[in-house]
Amino acid sequence: MRSCLALLIFMLSALSPARADMADAAFDRAIAQFETARPHLPAELFGVDVAAYRAALTFRKFTSSHWGGSIIMRVENGSEANTSCARFAAFVSLPPSEGKVRLVLCPQFSTPGADALRTLTILHELVHVVAGPNECRAMAFAAHIEQAATGRFTDISNYWRANSCEGSGFSLP
Repeated sequence: MRSCLALLIFMLSALSPARADMADAAFDRAIAQFETARPHLPAELFGVDVAAYRAALTFRKFTSSHWGGSIIMRVENGSEANTSCARFAAFVSLPPSEGKVRLVLCPQFSTPGADALRTLTILHELVHVVAGPNECRAMAFAAHIEQAATGRFTDISNYWRANSCEGSGFSLP
């Protein structure tokens, strides 16, 4: 019984570093994509302060004109028991509390073979971290980063329509 418990504890602890490595790799790809796109971006795009976005993405700490003051972003693992994780690969708990905002990475964030989607998810969720909950803004901003960095962007037309973004004032590249 003790050996089974020890094996179970070992296996559970082994999941966390692998998931952390996957998240770190997604952040690295998102940072690289953003840095490639950055020379082509204005100081503010769709109401997102590009300098604050860069600081949040790169250092996980930024000064926010949207939220007011200095904000620290915490990246956490979510569980299947979390109701938001039942619907999303990642989500941001808003508004920030005591100068902190949580980016929660759910189990489906770690789906094998989804590197490009993980990168897009990080680009998208960081818009929420910096500029609030507007889905249309987050999709438009992330698509523009992809377009500026790679010359193309992920087809998100179904998600765009599902969120009624056509008349939102935001646009895809």
